[in-house]
Amino acid sequence: MSRYTGPVWKKSRRLGISLTGTGKELEKRPYAPGQHGPNQRRKLSEYGLQLQEKQKLRFMYGINERQFRNMFDQAGKMKGIHGENFMILLESRLDNLVYRLGLARTRRAARQLVGHGHVTVDGGRVDISSYRVKPGQVIGLREKSQNLGIIKEAIEANNFTPDYVSFDEEKLEGTYTRLPERSEMPAEINEALIVEFYSR
Repeated sequence: MSRYTGPVWKKSRRLGISLTGTGKELEKRPYAPGQHGPNQRRKLSEYGLQLQEKQKLRFMYGINERQFRNMFDQAGKMKGIHGENFMILLESRLDNLVYRLGLARTRRAARQLVGHGHVTVDGGRVDISSYRVKPGQVIGLREKSQNLGIIKEAIEANNFTPDYVSFDEEKLEGTYTRLPERSEMPAEINEALIVEFYSR
């Protein structure tokens, strides 16, 4: 199954979560799309809840099913709690860290910046959005890309940077200082349900 490229707002309303991180999708109509959206009272089965949780996380990071499953399996081979390790691996992706640093307003925009070769890691250009950044590595922008309007707008609009990254606004570069803790990652996700889903 390929990566989802359809309407994100519709998907956000279906899952009841802001997939872009802005929260705009649920301001006007915080219910499922379609004419029966406001009146739906579906009770999900245990499997349905697990699947929904998995889909929430997958769409949030914009990953296809195979990549998502491979990353889940890698997390299982690491020491510690399987679900937390999985979330840490997702947070360590280059496109996600570009978004977390405030260089892009959404993860989709961050993926595009990376894919178009605007982003550097430790001074070298990296155009693979799934590149796993290690703590201590520096994420920056190519000299030609530093004056892009879309990046300036994103930096101006950004009002929160997590504690596990540091950002230098003058140099337009940030450092992935350490691995994130569970409390610093999306609270609306119950990763235990995802572990149960794949453990069936």
